[in-house]
Amino acid sequence: MDFALFVTQLVNGLQLGVMLFLVAAGLTLIFGIMDFMNLAHGSFYMIGAYFFGTIVLLTDSFIFGLIIAIPLTAMVGYAIEASIVQRLYTKSHLDQVLATFGLILIFDTAVHFVWGADGMSIPTPDWGNWLVPVFGAELPAYRLAIVGVGLLVAFALYYMVVKTRLGMLIRAGASNRRMVQALGVNIQKLFGIVFAIGAGIAGLAGMMISPITGASIGMGSEIIIVAFVVIIIGGIGSVQGAFWGAMIVGVIDTLGRSYLDGLLMLFMSSGNAETAAPALSAMLIYILMAVILVVRPEGLFPPKVR
Repeated sequence: MDFALFVTQLVNGLQLGVMLFLVAAGLTLIFGIMDFMNLAHGSFYMIGAYFFGTIVLLTDSFIFGLIIAIPLTAMVGYAIEASIVQRLYTKSHLDQVLATFGLILIFDTAVHFVWGADGMSIPTPDWGNWLVPVFGAELPAYRLAIVGVGLLVAFALYYMVVKTRLGMLIRAGASNRRMVQALGVNIQKLFGIVFAIGAGIAGLAGMMISPITGASIGMGSEIIIVAFVVIIIGGIGSVQGAFWGAMIVGVIDTLGRSYLDGLLMLFMSSGNAETAAPALSAMLIYILMAVILVVRPEGLFPPKVR
């Protein structure tokens, strides 16, 4: 096995894991605290990419694009929570799923109306094309930066949840919402802040990946299902679980697509292996999720207090 190629694929898997974590972190906070099933969370991933791309193309500044687009996406999230989502907290999960699916259609149509149907190509910053030697492989600096941003956000979320007053309220709200409200905490304001944070983090994921994949209508719908798989594997309501679940899913998915055919060739003909490998590799993360649900239904890293 080519070790340099393995390192490249491993970094690609970590990059995918970072994208999934940034989406799943907000999703698990919203679901774990509010008990709210938000299928439209992936739309903030898309909106963030379009906001970011527009600002970068206007200002020719990658950093300025991030600085402006992250709070813009968070503000959209806060506005959606205040105007629509608040009315759905007391509804059943089925009602929440139907309503947020409608939000997906609204967001997609709005993006189509504002930016058109062709998508948007966003340039990679000049430094992103530098090649960095890593264990014999030469990797683009931008892909390593994505991994670094994911680790930084993971640490920041951990610090916020564990060390700050807001984090204390978030954990308390997840444990006993009515008691927190009885103690005088404005639970609606707390929910709005959490929803905005989740939207901003999901938007950041879209911003970081858009120079590689571009921004396109429906890109949020493609990642949201895998993000749900991540939080089920990691543990609903756990930021730590979202991180490790995302890393596991990203690495397994990427390495499976790269090496599963070679593994199957040890047991069957090359033609059958090449036919079976793509289908099986696409199923790996769902097989893992099914195993986790049977063996450890609460996830690998559930919250300490439920």
